[in-house]
Amino acid sequence: MSRSLLSVARRHLGAILALGLSGALASWPAIAQNYPARPIKLIAPYPAGGGVDAVARLIAERLAVRLGQPMVVDNKPGAGATIGGDALAKSVPDGYTLMLGSITDYAIAPHVHKALSFDQRKDFAPIVEVGYGTVVLVVNADFPPRTVKELIALAKSKPGELSFASSGIGGLQHLNGEMFKQMAGIDLVHVPYKGTSQLLPDLLAGRIPMAIDSLPAHLPHLKAGRVRVLAVASPVRSATLPDIPTMSEAGLPGYVSATNYTLFAPAGTPKPVIALLNKEVNAVLQLADVRDKLQSQGIVITGGSVESIEKQIPKEMDKWAQVVKTSQLKFD
Repeated sequence: MSRSLLSVARRHLGAILALGLSGALASWPAIAQNYPARPIKLIAPYPAGGGVDAVARLIAERLAVRLGQPMVVDNKPGAGATIGGDALAKSVPDGYTLMLGSITDYAIAPHVHKALSFDQRKDFAPIVEVGYGTVVLVVNADFPPRTVKELIALAKSKPGELSFASSGIGGLQHLNGEMFKQMAGIDLVHVPYKGTSQLLPDLLAGRIPMAIDSLPAHLPHLKAGRVRVLAVASPVRSATLPDIPTMSEAGLPGYVSATNYTLFAPAGTPKPVIALLNKEVNAVLQLADVRDKLQSQGIVITGGSVESIEKQIPKEMDKWAQVVKTSQLKFD
């Protein structure tokens, strides 16, 4: 092909691409204006019956009423919530596929899953933080320390002899323990299980002395006097456990951790759709029955703007990256 013909072809190709792009951009306002016009799928990246699933179904039920379209929860568990995350990242960004996930999970995931197929910062569009679950330092009822300071003193007197349980290598509970070790300057042995339900028998029997875990699973045993909570990892005291100090109050200033419930869409979802969903979820979070149900699970309701949750994501990613780096953890 001559240079002149090649030049003409390039100009025509450029015009075609520009026309296609302008047509696609022009279609977004129409999509947003008519949204939603059909049922919405809400991915829950954990099994049915768990905490995330319960929150997803509660939000979906109330949000469907406000949006005037059914909202179907689609459980896609596995691989530390990354199967669900992968499904969201590959979805069409039109507002009809959403996910209730955790910014904490996806901040940790790059360090655990070497071949991760998505990047939370690039592939997810955060809509709103629904809330965060309370994380507690829980110990067996017969464990001698009564405070965090006493626990740290005991650990320093017996380096490498005390252990902590987690629901698996590379999960939030594991990294909670690693962060505790770093900030307290102590040496604890990590004992991983396959989930909280698996570690509970050993914690209750005293075969493992402690865990830094989400509150709900431990509440019945706390009420029965079989475990004690030494501190909550929230920035402020928990309304569920108002007499229990925060980690900062108990002697570890700056120690903050929480499970997280955030609504995401695929990156590229039209901003008017994101804005509408943010508005409606915030309205749902003001409903008395919704607040009661979430708070009964130890979830602190947050809500807020798109911008506020966008700012939180890089902070969480940097925080857990530093914990992994300092701990020199290696994941297969």
